[in-house]
Amino acid sequence: MARVTKIRRGPSLLHEEKLHGCGIRPVAGVDEAGRGPLAGPVVAAAVILPEGFQMEGLDDSKKLTHLQREKLYVQLTACIGLYFAIDQGSSEEIGQLNILRATALAMKRALIRLKENGHPPAHALVDGLPVKGLPIEQTALVGGDGLSLSIAAASILAKVTRDRMMDDLDRDYPQYGFARHRGYATDEHLAMLREHGPCPHHRLGYKPVDQPTLGL
Repeated sequence: MARVTKIRRGPSLLHEEKLHGCGIRPVAGVDEAGRGPLAGPVVAAAVILPEGFQMEGLDDSKKLTHLQREKLYVQLTACIGLYFAIDQGSSEEIGQLNILRATALAMKRALIRLKENGHPPAHALVDGLPVKGLPIEQTALVGGDGLSLSIAAASILAKVTRDRMMDDLDRDYPQYGFARHRGYATDEHLAMLREHGPCPHHRLGYKPVDQPTLGL
């Protein structure tokens, strides 16, 4: 009986190079972290990679361990010729706008910050569905953080940045355990919400935040 060997294919520069071949450059990969939690900001990163970029182990941040992400963050931020910017939509803005609009705002801010830093992208590769309100043309890639190296890099920078922000919140509000669950709706987090009520960084408008006894 013949055996079928599955070859693992990770993110590549295929989509970036297609755009380069059309004369469109530089290309920024854009991704976010923190759409699902009950607390904390949603963070977006925009990344322009140098020509011929390679980095061992770089992949969708969700497929990596905390230590792997931290190591890659250090490597990415020290990489010569790599340009990046990171921004956020605050928990207050999430409550006012909704999570989709706050995510789009964070992505827009990251792209604008990249331009203000002297590296304006001509096109954005965005993870997921098209995002309204971006300041440049975009290509949306469902599962893009597993397809595009620039999106994968953005996913790492956004995730590590947000995790560090939640570590800071944990020091300010140790009763919630933010450093352990990063604001997600774990049993521990819901129990602490029920006991202490929300802090200023919880997202108003979310039922477990506004009405902590629901869904428990």
